[in-house]
Amino acid sequence: MSQHEWTAVDHYFEERFNPPDPALDAALQASDAAGLPAISVAANQGKLLQLVALAQGARRILEVGTLGGYSTIWLARALPSDGRLITLEADPTHAEVARANLDRAGLGALVDVRTGPALDTLPSLADDGPEPFDLVFIDANKDATAEYFDWALRLSRVGSVIVVDNVVRGGAVADPESNDPSVQGIQRFADRVAAEPRVSATTVQTVGSKGYDGFTMVVVTH
Repeated sequence: MSQHEWTAVDHYFEERFNPPDPALDAALQASDAAGLPAISVAANQGKLLQLVALAQGARRILEVGTLGGYSTIWLARALPSDGRLITLEADPTHAEVARANLDRAGLGALVDVRTGPALDTLPSLADDGPEPFDLVFIDANKDATAEYFDWALRLSRVGSVIVVDNVVRGGAVADPESNDPSVQGIQRFADRVAAEPRVSATTVQTVGSKGYDGFTMVVVTH
Protein backbone atom coordinates (compact mmCIF):
# COMPACT_ATOMS: atom_id res chain seq x y z
CA MET A 1 0.00 0.00 0.00
CA SER A 2 1.05 3.61 -0.50
CA GLN A 3 1.03 6.84 1.47
CA HIS A 4 -1.89 7.95 -0.73
CA GLU A 5 -3.96 4.94 0.35
CA TRP A 6 -3.06 5.35 4.02
CA THR A 7 -4.15 8.98 3.90
CA ALA A 8 -7.39 8.12 2.11
CA VAL A 9 -8.29 5.59 4.81
CA ASP A 10 -7.57 8.15 7.52
CA HIS A 11 -9.90 10.61 5.79
CA TYR A 12 -12.58 7.94 5.36
CA PHE A 13 -12.80 7.32 9.10
CA GLU A 14 -12.28 10.96 10.07
CA GLU A 15 -15.36 11.92 8.03
CA ARG A 16 -17.42 9.39 9.99
CA PHE A 17 -15.99 9.57 13.50
CA ASN A 18 -14.49 13.08 13.73
CA PRO A 19 -16.82 15.70 12.27
CA PRO A 20 -15.42 19.16 11.41
CA ASP A 21 -14.32 20.96 14.55
CA PRO A 22 -13.73 24.74 14.37
CA ALA A 23 -11.48 24.88 17.43
CA LEU A 24 -9.22 22.06 16.27
CA ASP A 25 -9.10 23.40 12.73
CA ALA A 26 -8.26 26.88 14.04
CA ALA A 27 -5.49 25.45 16.21
CA LEU A 28 -3.82 23.86 13.20
CA GLN A 29 -4.26 27.00 11.11
CA ALA A 30 -2.83 29.25 13.82
CA SER A 31 0.10 26.91 14.35
CA ASP A 32 0.84 26.91 10.63
CA ALA A 33 0.55 30.71 10.42
CA ALA A 34 3.02 31.03 13.30
CA GLY A 35 5.53 28.83 11.51
CA LEU A 36 5.29 25.86 13.86
CA PRO A 37 6.35 22.51 12.33
CA ALA A 38 3.46 20.41 11.00
CA ILE A 39 4.06 17.55 13.42
CA SER A 40 0.86 17.56 15.49
CA VAL A 41 -0.81 14.19 15.97
CA ALA A 42 -3.31 13.14 13.33
CA ALA A 43 -6.98 13.61 14.15
CA ASN A 44 -7.57 9.89 14.68
CA GLN A 45 -4.62 9.76 17.06
CA GLY A 46 -5.90 12.80 18.94
CA LYS A 47 -9.27 11.09 19.27
CA LEU A 48 -7.53 7.94 20.55
CA LEU A 49 -5.82 9.97 23.28
CA GLN A 50 -9.15 11.47 24.23
CA LEU A 51 -10.78 8.04 24.42
CA VAL A 52 -7.96 6.70 26.58
CA ALA A 53 -8.41 9.64 28.94
CA LEU A 54 -12.17 9.07 29.06
CA ALA A 55 -11.74 5.33 29.68
CA GLN A 56 -9.33 6.19 32.50
CA GLY A 57 -11.74 8.65 34.03
CA ALA A 58 -8.67 10.89 34.07
CA ARG A 59 -8.80 13.95 36.31
CA ARG A 60 -5.12 14.86 36.07
CA ILE A 61 -3.20 14.69 32.78
CA LEU A 62 0.43 15.53 32.04
CA GLU A 63 1.62 16.26 28.51
CA VAL A 64 5.31 16.54 27.64
CA GLY A 65 5.54 18.52 24.40
CA THR A 66 2.74 21.00 23.68
CA LEU A 67 3.62 22.39 20.25
CA GLY A 68 0.54 24.42 19.26
CA GLY A 69 -1.85 22.69 21.67
CA TYR A 70 -3.67 20.48 19.14
CA SER A 71 -3.25 17.25 21.11
CA THR A 72 -3.77 19.28 24.29
CA ILE A 73 -7.26 20.23 23.12
CA TRP A 74 -8.14 16.59 22.47
CA LEU A 75 -6.93 15.57 25.92
CA ALA A 76 -8.42 18.50 27.84
CA ARG A 77 -11.85 17.82 26.40
CA ALA A 78 -11.85 14.49 28.24
CA LEU A 79 -11.44 16.14 31.63
CA PRO A 80 -14.25 16.78 34.09
CA SER A 81 -14.93 20.38 35.10
CA ASP A 82 -12.63 20.04 38.13
CA GLY A 83 -9.87 18.32 36.16
CA ARG A 84 -6.43 19.68 35.32
CA LEU A 85 -3.96 19.27 32.49
CA ILE A 86 -0.35 20.43 32.77
CA THR A 87 1.52 20.63 29.49
CA LEU A 88 5.23 21.35 29.12
CA GLU A 89 6.69 23.24 26.14
CA ALA A 90 10.33 24.25 25.68
CA ASP A 91 9.73 26.91 23.02
CA PRO A 92 8.12 30.17 24.28
CA THR A 93 6.64 30.93 20.86
CA HIS A 94 5.00 27.51 20.67
CA ALA A 95 3.65 27.97 24.21
CA GLU A 96 2.15 31.34 23.29
CA VAL A 97 0.40 29.87 20.25
CA ALA A 98 -0.87 26.96 22.36
CA ARG A 99 -2.32 29.25 25.04
CA ALA A 100 -4.21 31.22 22.39
CA ASN A 101 -5.51 28.02 20.81
CA LEU A 102 -6.65 26.66 24.17
CA ASP A 103 -8.38 29.91 25.08
CA ARG A 104 -10.15 29.92 21.71
CA ALA A 105 -11.32 26.36 22.40
CA GLY A 106 -12.68 27.44 25.81
CA LEU A 107 -10.18 25.25 27.68
CA GLY A 108 -7.75 27.79 29.07
CA ALA A 109 -9.04 27.42 32.63
CA LEU A 110 -8.37 23.66 32.61
CA VAL A 111 -4.85 23.78 31.19
CA ASP A 112 -1.57 25.04 32.65
CA VAL A 113 1.03 25.60 29.89
CA ARG A 114 4.49 25.67 31.45
CA THR A 115 7.42 26.96 29.44
CA GLY A 116 10.97 25.64 29.59
CA PRO A 117 12.87 22.44 28.85
CA ALA A 118 10.84 19.55 30.27
CA LEU A 119 13.79 18.12 32.18
CA ASP A 120 13.95 21.47 34.01
CA THR A 121 10.21 21.78 34.67
CA LEU A 122 9.43 18.15 35.55
CA PRO A 123 11.32 18.27 38.89
CA SER A 124 9.11 21.16 40.00
CA LEU A 125 6.06 18.92 39.61
CA ALA A 126 7.64 16.41 41.97
CA ASP A 127 8.70 19.13 44.39
CA ASP A 128 5.15 20.48 44.50
CA GLY A 129 3.99 17.09 45.79
CA PRO A 130 0.88 16.98 43.62
CA GLU A 131 -1.60 14.20 43.24
CA PRO A 132 -0.32 11.61 40.76
CA PHE A 133 -1.26 11.92 37.11
CA ASP A 134 -3.80 9.49 35.70
CA LEU A 135 -2.50 9.84 32.14
CA VAL A 136 0.81 11.06 30.72
CA PHE A 137 1.35 11.77 27.02
CA ILE A 138 4.97 12.10 25.90
CA ASP A 139 5.54 13.72 22.50
CA ALA A 140 8.72 15.80 22.75
CA ASN A 141 12.33 15.54 21.59
CA LYS A 142 12.97 11.83 21.23
CA ASP A 143 16.57 11.75 22.46
CA ALA A 144 15.33 12.41 26.03
CA THR A 145 12.34 10.02 25.94
CA ALA A 146 13.86 7.61 28.47
CA GLU A 147 14.30 10.46 30.96
CA TYR A 148 10.76 11.70 30.32
CA PHE A 149 9.51 8.19 31.01
CA ASP A 150 11.42 8.07 34.31
CA TRP A 151 9.69 11.26 35.43
CA ALA A 152 6.29 10.09 34.16
CA LEU A 153 6.61 6.93 36.22
CA ARG A 154 7.64 8.91 39.29
CA LEU A 155 4.60 11.17 38.91
CA SER A 156 2.12 8.32 38.29
CA ARG A 157 0.22 5.80 40.39
CA VAL A 158 -0.81 2.18 39.99
CA GLY A 159 -3.26 2.19 37.10
CA SER A 160 -1.84 5.29 35.41
CA VAL A 161 -1.31 5.14 31.64
CA ILE A 162 1.74 6.55 29.87
CA VAL A 163 1.54 6.99 26.08
CA VAL A 164 4.71 7.73 24.09
CA ASP A 165 4.36 8.86 20.48
CA ASN A 166 6.61 8.44 17.42
CA VAL A 167 8.49 5.39 18.64
CA VAL A 168 8.78 3.41 15.39
CA ARG A 169 10.70 6.12 13.51
CA GLY A 170 9.75 4.74 10.10
CA GLY A 171 11.11 1.34 11.15
CA ALA A 172 14.54 2.69 12.13
CA VAL A 173 14.00 1.77 15.79
CA ALA A 174 14.84 -1.85 14.89
CA ASP A 175 18.26 -0.88 13.50
CA PRO A 176 20.90 -1.54 16.18
CA GLU A 177 23.47 0.38 14.12
CA SER A 178 21.46 3.60 13.85
CA ASN A 179 23.40 6.75 14.73
CA ASP A 180 20.29 8.96 14.73
CA PRO A 181 19.96 10.53 18.21
CA SER A 182 16.15 10.32 18.02
CA VAL A 183 16.25 6.61 17.20
CA GLN A 184 18.85 5.98 19.90
CA GLY A 185 16.67 7.87 22.37
CA ILE A 186 13.69 5.64 21.63
CA GLN A 187 15.85 2.53 21.85
CA ARG A 188 17.05 3.62 25.31
CA PHE A 189 13.42 4.23 26.28
CA ALA A 190 12.39 0.76 25.09
CA ASP A 191 15.22 -0.83 27.06
CA ARG A 192 14.24 1.18 30.12
CA VAL A 193 10.61 0.05 29.91
CA ALA A 194 11.64 -3.57 29.32
CA ALA A 195 13.74 -3.52 32.48
CA GLU A 196 11.12 -1.78 34.65
CA PRO A 197 9.21 -4.32 36.82
CA ARG A 198 6.48 -1.85 37.79
CA VAL A 199 4.94 -1.54 34.33
CA SER A 200 3.44 -3.51 31.47
CA ALA A 201 3.73 -2.15 27.93
CA THR A 202 3.05 -2.73 24.26
CA THR A 203 3.84 -0.88 21.03
CA VAL A 204 1.43 -0.49 18.13
CA GLN A 205 2.76 0.31 14.67
CA THR A 206 0.63 2.77 12.70
CA VAL A 207 0.22 3.98 9.14
CA GLY A 208 -1.87 6.95 8.02
CA SER A 209 -1.71 10.55 6.96
CA LYS A 210 1.42 10.99 9.09
CA GLY A 211 3.20 8.08 7.41
CA TYR A 212 4.65 5.01 9.11
CA ASP A 213 5.25 5.25 12.84
CA GLY A 214 3.72 4.00 16.08
CA PHE A 215 3.18 4.56 19.79
CA THR A 216 3.95 2.75 23.03
CA MET A 217 1.33 2.39 25.75
CA VAL A 218 2.51 1.69 29.28
CA VAL A 219 0.35 0.84 32.29
CA VAL A 220 1.73 1.19 35.80
CA THR A 221 0.88 -2.14 37.41
CA HIS A 222 2.55 -1.92 40.83
